[in-house]
Amino acid sequence: MDNHALKNKMMFNAYMIHERKEWYRFFSNGLIHADWMHLGFNMFSLYMFGIGVEGAYQEIFEAKGILFFILLYVGGLVMSSLYSYEKHKNNVYYNALGASGAVSAVIFAYIVIFPTARLGFMFIPVPIPAYLFGFIFLGIEYYLGKRGQDNIGHDAHIWGAIYGVVLTLILKPALATRFMDQILGR
Repeated sequence: MDNHALKNKMMFNAYMIHERKEWYRFFSNGLIHADWMHLGFNMFSLYMFGIGVEGAYQEIFEAKGILFFILLYVGGLVMSSLYSYEKHKNNVYYNALGASGAVSAVIFAYIVIFPTARLGFMFIPVPIPAYLFGFIFLGIEYYLGKRGQDNIGHDAHIWGAIYGVVLTLILKPALATRFMDQILGR
C-alpha cells in the first residue's frame, strides 16, 4: 500500500465510519497530518502545554494521573470529531486529519489548571492570562469556522477544547472554584 492509499484509509471520513463502520478512523486520523508544519505545530503545542498538564494531573490524581492524561488526549481526539461525524456522516467527500482536537483538549485542561499563567504567542505581542487566551481562541475558532473559507477543522478545535475543560472538571470539580478564585484574584 502506498502512502496516499494509507493516508486515505486513516483519515477521518464520517461517511466511511457511518456506512462501513470503520470506527478506527476516530483514532487513526490523529496519527497523520497534512504536512510537516501541521505536525510540528501540533507537537510543539502538545509539548509546551502537555508537560504542565501531565505534571498537574500526576500531582492531583497521583497514580491515576498518567491514565487520566491519556484519557484526556485520546478522548479529546475522539470527542473533537463527534460533531463533524454527525454533521458529515452522509458526505463521502468530507475528510479530516491531525491531532489538533486532542491538542486543544490538553491546552484547555492547562487553562483550567493554570488560568492566570501568562501566555505569549506570535500573533499576540504581549503575554496574556491563559483564561483570556482561551476566550480569544474560542472566539476566533468560532468566527473562522462560520466563515468556512479555509481547510482547517475549527469545529475539532472547539470541541476538543470543551472536552478538555469538561473532563478536567469532572475529574476534579474543585478546580472550578480554584479557577474562579485565581482569575478574580482571591
